This record gives sequence, C-alpha cells and structure tokens, in this order.
Amino acid sequence: MIPLSGILAIMKSRRKQRESRAHAGLWTVLVVTVGIGAALFGCYQGAMALVDEWCKDLPDVNDTDAFQLPEQSTIYANDYDPSTGTGTVLAELYLEKREPLSSLDEVGTYVTQGTVATEDVRFYEHKGVDLQGIVRAFFVNLAGGQEGASTITQQYVRNTIIADEMTDISIKRKVREIDLAVKLEQIYSKDEILLMYLNTINYGDGCHGIEAAAQHYYSKHSNELTIAQAATLIGIPNSPTLYNPVTNPESSIQRRNVVLSRMLTNGVITEDEYNAAIAEELNLNVAPEEGTNGVYKYEWFTTYVRDLLQSDEYLAKGVTYDKLFEGGLTIVTSLDPTMQEYAEEAVAIQYESGAVKQGQEFALTLVDPNTGFIKAMIGGKNFYEGDQLNIATSSDGRQIGSTAKAFTLADAIEKGINPATRINCDRGPVKVNGASIYNYGQQNYGTLSIADAIAVSSNTGFVRLSYVDSEKSGVTPESIVAMQERLGLRGGKLVNYPTADKLPAVATTTLGVGQANTTEMASAFGTFAAEGVHHDATAILTVTDRNGNELVNNTNQKGEQVLSKSVAYAVTQTLEGVIYKSMGTASAAALSSGQIAAGKTGTTDNWHDLWFVGYTPQLSCAVWTGDRSNQLELYTDSWCQEIWRYVMEHALEGVPNQEFAPAPEPDYTNSFGGSSASKEDEENEKDEEDENEESGDSSDSSSSDSSANQSGNNNSSGNTGTTGPTTGPTTDPTPTPDPEPTPDPEPTPDPEPTPDPEPTPDPEPTPDPEPTPDPKPTPSALYARQSAYEDSQLVAYRTAA
Repeated sequence: MIPLSGILAIMKSRRKQRESRAHAGLWTVLVVTVGIGAALFGCYQGAMALVDEWCKDLPDVNDTDAFQLPEQSTIYANDYDPSTGTGTVLAELYLEKREPLSSLDEVGTYVTQGTVATEDVRFYEHKGVDLQGIVRAFFVNLAGGQEGASTITQQYVRNTIIADEMTDISIKRKVREIDLAVKLEQIYSKDEILLMYLNTINYGDGCHGIEAAAQHYYSKHSNELTIAQAATLIGIPNSPTLYNPVTNPESSIQRRNVVLSRMLTNGVITEDEYNAAIAEELNLNVAPEEGTNGVYKYEWFTTYVRDLLQSDEYLAKGVTYDKLFEGGLTIVTSLDPTMQEYAEEAVAIQYESGAVKQGQEFALTLVDPNTGFIKAMIGGKNFYEGDQLNIATSSDGRQIGSTAKAFTLADAIEKGINPATRINCDRGPVKVNGASIYNYGQQNYGTLSIADAIAVSSNTGFVRLSYVDSEKSGVTPESIVAMQERLGLRGGKLVNYPTADKLPAVATTTLGVGQANTTEMASAFGTFAAEGVHHDATAILTVTDRNGNELVNNTNQKGEQVLSKSVAYAVTQTLEGVIYKSMGTASAAALSSGQIAAGKTGTTDNWHDLWFVGYTPQLSCAVWTGDRSNQLELYTDSWCQEIWRYVMEHALEGVPNQEFAPAPEPDYTNSFGGSSASKEDEENEKDEEDENEESGDSSDSSSSDSSANQSGNNNSSGNTGTTGPTTGPTTDPTPTPDPEPTPDPEPTPDPEPTPDPEPTPDPEPTPDPEPTPDPKPTPSALYARQSAYEDSQLVAYRTAA
C-alpha cells in the first residue's frame, strides 16, 4: 500500500507534467500564430511593394493634363475673335466626335439617373470602389447572369487616364485602375465625376459623350431625350458595336429594355412609364453628315488648308497628325468670308447665264498683294462632283497663255528696254523650230511699241523680242522662266508627266506654254502691285493648341524684294494699257468706280484655257476658265474679265480709290533698238499666202492668244499635248472660229501702228474686233481715267521713235 505521502508526490508530479504540456501547447500556438502573422505581414508588405511598383508611374490626378481627352481641331476664317472664341467655322477635324457639356442640368435627368441605375447603383455611396458590388457581381455571374463590378469612377479612369491599357486584362491593370479611382474620388465630387464620365464615354459611331450621341442618333440635345431614347443611349457603352442602334437595332432594343428594367427597379421611372417606353420603336433620327470629313464651308479653300496642315512644312512646326485630329487646335486662316461670297456669286452668275458650255469650269484666287494672304478661292465648279482636283492650287496647274507676256515685259524692262521701243508685230508667220507663229486672227499690227504690243497681245512681236532677236535684246526663254520663278511660279517637272517641264524654256515660252495655278498667278502679279515685293500666297495665319501655346504665326511674314520699285511700276504702267487703251484686250475689266487696275489676258492653243490676271494696289486676282479634260474650244470671251470685275468691285466697295505707288523711271540703257519687218519676214508671209492660194484655202488660219504648245507638255487634266517639235498654230479647216458665245473681247486694232480710237471691223471673217462692252453704265470717272491715261502715257508710247 502506497503511503499518503507517496500518493501526494505522484499527484504533484503528474500535475507538473500536465502544466508542462499545457505550456508547450500555448507556446506552440503562440509560435505558429506569430509565424502566420509574420508570413501574412510579409505577404502584405510584399503585396504593398508590388502595388507600389505597379502604380509608381501613374499620372498625378491633381494634374488636369492627365484627363485631357481627344478634342477636335477647328478651322476658322479670318473673322475669328480670340476673346470670345467665335468666328466663321470652316471645318472641324476629329477622329472622335465630342460635344462636352458643362453641367448635369444640360445632360437631363433620365440620362443621369438612368446611367447610375444601370452602371453603378451605389455610385453615391462608395469611395471609388464598391466591394458589395464586386461580391454581387460574382454571384450574379456565377448564376449565369451578366453584371460588371467596375464603378463609374473606374470606368472613367479606364477610358481616360489609362486608356492605352484598356485591352490589358490583368490584375496589374485592375490595381492601377482602383488606385486612380480612389484618388480621384478624394479630389472631385460625385456630380463632377459623373459629368466627366458622360462627356467621355464611347457611344458608338465615333461619338464620345452623351451630347454628341444624342445629336447624332436623334438630332436633339441630351436633355431633350425621351425615356426610351435615353435608355437606348445608356445601353450602348456596354458594347458600342453590339448595341449600336444603327447597325444592330435588335440587339440595341434588347439592351435598352434591360436599362429600362433597372431604371424601374431603382425608382427612376414608374411602371406606366416603363410600359410605354418598352413598347416604343427605336425611332432614330440620325443626323446627316455635314460637309466632307468635317469640312463645312468653302470646300476648295478649306480642304487646301487641311492638306497644308498635314504637310512636312507644318509637321516641322509641331502640327502632328495626333495634334491636328485629337489635340484641340485652333487654326485661323486668311479667308475673308465676305470676299469669298462675292467670288461665289461672280462664278454663279456666269454658270447661270446660259453662255457657259457643258463641262466648262471657273477657278480663281484673290490675294492681298501686300501680305500674300489668300482672301478667296474657287477651285472648280462643284467640289462634290468629279475628282475634287483643286485647279486653284493643283501642282501642275494649267497653261498660262499670253499672261506670260507680262513676265517677258518685266524681264525686258529689267534689262533696260523701254516699253516705248518699237517691234515688228506683223501678221506672221514667224518661223521657229518648224512652227509658224501668227497673231490672233492673223492681224497685221505693223510696228508697235512694246507697250502697244502687249495691249493687243501680239504673238509675233513677243516671239521676236524673246527668241528671234534675243541676242540683241538679252531677253531669252531662259531669262523669262527665271523671272517667272522669281515672282513665285513653281518650276520643276510636271507631276502627271514627270518628263515634261512645268515652265519650259522654249521658243514659245513668252506665249505661255508653261503651267501655273491661279494662286501662283495671283501672287506673281501681286508682286507688281506691291512695288516689286513678293509675298508667298498664305492661307494659314495662326495655329494655337488648347493650352494657348502658339505653334504657327504667319501674320507678320516679310516679303522679298524681287524686282526694283522702278521696274515694278513700269510694268504696272504698261499693263494698265491692257485695260484702258482702246486697243487693249481687257476693256471689260475696267472698274466702274474709276479705281485704277492693271492686268493681262491669256488664251492657250485651240482656246482650251482662258485667263485674266489683274490687280489694283489693294488686291490681286487670277481667274481661269476651261474644262478638266482639256477638250473644249472656248474661243475668246470676256467671262474671266467679268468675274474679275464683279469680285473686285464688290470687294473694294466703300474703299477709297488708290493709285499705284509711283517710282522713278528705270534706267533704260539697253542698246536694243527694236525690230521691223525683215526681208525674210516678208518672204515668209508671201510664201504662206502662195501656199494658201495653191491649196484653195483662204481661211483665217490663226493661232490662239498663246499660239503654240510645248513639245510634250501636258496640262493638269492629264491630256497629252502636241508631240514632236514646238508647234505653231493649227490651221482651222472652217472659214472662221465659232462666234459663239460672244465676240472676242481681245480687240483687233487697225493694222496701222497708231490705231484709230474706234477701229473699223477687220474685213477678214474674224470675230468683231470691238471689245465686249461693260454691261453696266460706265460713270464719267472712268472716262476721265481713260482720257487722262491716253493723254499722259499712250501718246508718248505711240510717237516714240
């Protein structure tokens, strides 16, 4: 039997063992707990470090630039007011159509409340991330339903700040999205975030923002949408392609009905409103496209500006493609809407007159010669029909005809030849490289001063001056081309025919076988008006980004003095005679206000192109007519002069008359003594007459104003010109040119050197030599101008030895 003391000892020993085991268990639990905690803490620290790593390059939500969205660029006319941001809108360039609103009141209750009920019912309760929404979405999707867990704030972040990560399905992207959403909610109010969301979300068809969508799909403002219409648009962002009501109407209706159900469930609409809305058809009223690619007005000019903005020149100035179509640029142009309307009216009058042939078109460019700013432009008849080639700016241009004689004149004066110098202007032919050059209508002008020769546009006289007698005069085809390029015409090869020169130096260069567009021609003649200073034609004044930074400023460009003031003024004085001399070819261009003007007509071989380029001290305008296929024979008419006169009279209405700035007479030291009929000329003329008699052809075989085409040269329409050697005029098998639609406005004076003020009609069967009369009564001021001009200038020219 164990004594009591032994029993007590055993019990004590066992108690100690139990206590020891209990302590060991507690320590084990403690150690394990600490270990788990340490592991969890380590995991947490690791997770936080990973989150920090993922989010370290996120933009600062306090920086408003982080939320800058693609924004359309706007092209304005020259009436843009920077203080109000208003002006004539010519175009809006964009990849995404946006019409941002400034308050939720402008959005409308159905849209705002319906969006919250559909996309984020607890929007006004959470802090950017909705944990309850995540759990709810998990079970809904597990049960086969469809519900997203992203809040409106998260969706906004995804579509703006990290839009380039939108297609990245990863935990990293979701963490970055949540981080930004939480930070965003700490800065902006719920209403501000909702408005930003509604202004940016994608509603399909290139529409971003609820206002753009409402105007596109229903042609109304978003606060004017019905319940059904609002629900239709609210349903689109879930899948802009699938739920597009235009392309997928059935899917759109199904999605709309889901939205209506959620609006009913969340108390946005009543049962009756729900039933009425769900019974509606889509009833779309899709707004028609305005313009072409965002171009709204004056398409010829505006598309020219758009193309310029995408050129290398403007890329070098910081106008990138992204900035142009997404950067919210403000582009101010030189176009004057009032003057452009006058130009539109002027050509419309001609189209509606009944005298214009099928396929005939007009092009013109109006510039300020003192700045180069383009004030008006028309590049053809109808921008939306045909190839949309802008004749006013085309690279190849059109043959310029006898307007080229103005460049020959400038070259001759600069070389010291007095316009009073007399040259042989007989009927022809002048033989050059196998071609026979005649005056228009084979008129025999005899010996005229250079000033009178350009007034009547004598082909024979100018070919002798610049080619036959070039060794004596110093005026050559090469020097004429150099003058053309100095005044702004672009040389090089033709785009459509890269083996042909645009400005060829050939025997008939002075007759206008070179090619240019109306913008180049208006700018070149504007140099004479601007005292010899050339300003490149300029269409874009300023380009400013949405932060107010100026990328381009062309408002104060200095011109280049390419002619002396004396030479420019002498050219102008001589070209005034084209309009005001009784023998001049442009009497229809005289302005009824008495404002002095100068200019030159032009006609190409077979009357395919007719020109008038004229200027005053204030404006320079080039007008062309022809057809794109280069097939029409238009003969000579005053269309271009009448358009020019209409534009200039209206554009200068109310502007005081202004004289050309006078300059000292040039230094006329050239020893060239002019030319007279040579024995060879007489023999050529007699041989030509004998050939006509033998062939029985007594027709009036005449060249056009420009007489001859360049060998292998082609016009902008792409038709091939004459081949082989430089050719002369083509003999017309008919007795006379077609007298329709009007008589030739380029008059044929009496063949005597000093023409009678009222020349008698040429007995040959040619168009009436009298100029086309001005349809408006000419005031006495104009007669006074003509009389004074004849008294002070012309007599000297005609009587000079």
